Amino acid sequence: MLKPNSSPKASPDSKPKPRPKPAARRERGYLVIGLLVAVALASILYLSLPTTLSVAVAPAGGTEPALMRAYAAALAEKRLNLRLKIVPFDGVRESAEALQAGKVDLAVVRPDILLPANGLTLAVLREQAVLVVSPEASGIGSLTDLAGKRVGTLARRGADLALIRTLLEQSGLDLPAESPDAGTAGEAVQLVPVEEAEIGAALSQGRIAAIAVLTSPTSAAARRLVGAVREASEGRAVSLVGVPDVPAALARMPRLQAVSVPAGLFGGNPKLPAEDVASVGASYRLVARATLSRSVAAEATEHLFELRSALADSVPAANDMAAPAYDTTAAATSARLPIHPGAIDYFEREQQGFIERYETWIYLVAFLGGGIGSTVAWLRRRLWRARRERIEIATGRLLEIRSEARRIQDAGKLASLADEIDSLAANIARYALTRPTEPRSLSAARIAIDAARSTVARAALGKGAAPPPEDQARGGAL
Repeated sequence: MLKPNSSPKASPDSKPKPRPKPAARRERGYLVIGLLVAVALASILYLSLPTTLSVAVAPAGGTEPALMRAYAAALAEKRLNLRLKIVPFDGVRESAEALQAGKVDLAVVRPDILLPANGLTLAVLREQAVLVVSPEASGIGSLTDLAGKRVGTLARRGADLALIRTLLEQSGLDLPAESPDAGTAGEAVQLVPVEEAEIGAALSQGRIAAIAVLTSPTSAAARRLVGAVREASEGRAVSLVGVPDVPAALARMPRLQAVSVPAGLFGGNPKLPAEDVASVGASYRLVARATLSRSVAAEATEHLFELRSALADSVPAANDMAAPAYDTTAAATSARLPIHPGAIDYFEREQQGFIERYETWIYLVAFLGGGIGSTVAWLRRRLWRARRERIEIATGRLLEIRSEARRIQDAGKLASLADEIDSLAANIARYALTRPTEPRSLSAARIAIDAARSTVARAALGKGAAPPPEDQARGGAL
């Protein structure tokens, strides 16, 4: 008697048995395909998540970091398809260097300190102008009238004071080395640092003749400064002076910003200034890396300006934001301070619509969706077929055993076939318990088992051998 699961030796009157197909290997292949489809779906889901941009903000404690934090919070609150990751720095030089090194996507920079080589403007967050404010009685009607006078300055940052000194020197004024206690020598201008609270007393006591500042004309700080000078002026008459010959100043310092102070900005009677005052100064800008896609840059610019009113409730400086000035699209991209093409798309209302912007993705999703659906259906059919094939192979072998049993004369070989039938039946039962199986395939296998056992039993009786006990008790049902 052969051991269970063993095959009988070949005989002249028996046919070679076909070897089962490697169905398990094929099924693993189908599972790999299913995994790839799942990865593709996960990739599509990931690409549909909000875009996150990192933004370097500076200076520490300034209005721009507060504005960017409020912008980031508003984007998250309104669930827009854009998010900001705030990366703080102490100064605008460091934030510009972070963008230039490719560590962030956006940055708050001041071009006159450092303009990143790969930075393109999205928006002007704040414009600062160099202004000289003095009592009208001091007779200061232009920068050249400052010769031989002591001029107070509120500049707390070294870059601000350096810019004021440079512009005064370019106006032909002589500025000796800073020394607050030194008097003026000849036509030299002495810059004297003062605190905001000391402005009125310093003017009244003659310690200074005017105040030179770098400030945003529309800011509350500028209004306080003019108010302090008014209080110390005879008849509350104040003189406001800008930088003469703005085009020449910008030609010498191309990273500065032309700023105009509109007539009557500071009110009063008579109004101050009496007419528009032209000046130059620095600007704080939100710039993006040049490689940032146009659609993302346009979206970031659009949300920034559309949310300005909401941002101004918590950060009033949001009202100072402005679009960078340019005449034509070509001039904007080739300007001294170039503008990002995506921002230009927003300013000129030439943004791509939803269909245009995501046209490629829509076609891709439609194509992949149909393909993935077909692949899933095909994969399901193949898996069912693979499972069915395992039982079909066993069923085919049972039918072969039935045919062989009719021709075999050896009782030992018949007993071996009976053992093989039991082994095949056990394998089918185990497979049906662990894997979903089609009822039709199981019914065919059950009939084949019954037929094979019945045929082997009859052949064994014909040769004088006793049929297996289980076949005597029942019809060999699975």
